[in-house]
Amino acid sequence: MDASRLRRLSPRRELLLVLLLGLVGAGLVLLAVRQGWAHVRTAAPRPLPGSDVPLTGQDLVPAAGALAIAALASLAAVLATRGLVRRAVGLLLAGFGIGIAAAVTAGITAADAIAAAAGNAGSAGSAGSAGTAGSVTAGSAAAGGAQGGGAPPIAGFPAHVVMTSLPWRALTLAGAVVVVAAGLLVAWRAANWPAMSSRYDPPERARPQQAALAARRAPAAGDTATIWESLSRGEDPTDGRPGERQPEERQQGERDRMKPAGHEFRRE
Repeated sequence: MDASRLRRLSPRRELLLVLLLGLVGAGLVLLAVRQGWAHVRTAAPRPLPGSDVPLTGQDLVPAAGALAIAALASLAAVLATRGLVRRAVGLLLAGFGIGIAAAVTAGITAADAIAAAAGNAGSAGSAGSAGTAGSVTAGSAAAGGAQGGGAPPIAGFPAHVVMTSLPWRALTLAGAVVVVAAGLLVAWRAANWPAMSSRYDPPERARPQQAALAARRAPAAGDTATIWESLSRGEDPTDGRPGERQPEERQQGERDRMKPAGHEFRRE
């Protein structure tokens, strides 16, 4: 987003656009980590069937999805904060984006994929028992190293890992960059954006000018005589301090006093 174009926007629209930018970035990350990133295929001798365990980005990089959800929470906090706290939230949002990028670019090994597949298969009840998995011989481990690029076998048989994560990792990285950009924009432009209405503030944090205006417009309850006197003089007791009139109001009051007594407003 161009800096000069950003300055031409109204503060409210600028805030909405930056929040939308962060929402898009976090959404891209959540979308990408729910796609298939790898397949762990186990070849078993006949007549035993082989297995193909698909893995998502959430299985391989669980931190990316968690940080994306934290980024969404930070976007909500931007609306509820102001001043230095809002700037701190923006920096925290940028930190979440950096964490997502670091988690994705750290690299995923075949051993990581097989460990994730073993955990998924065990939770679904389709993996072999722990005793069978622990009785792997050195020969089968060597066969797994030849077939799976050093990957250990699953349930006693060699496993082969097929990575399909390249486009989704790129999409996750792009979403992380967008989240970082949104966080930096929040930290930079937070002072110019509107804050939540003061009606949601505690009573002790009411603005002094609002309190003074309320006190001026609401006369004391025991000052009833002053209110009636102001009304008889043609004054509005809620407009400024009683007894304080503009020149036009004074002239109107003089004309009212010159009217016949029957037309006067009298207190009963």
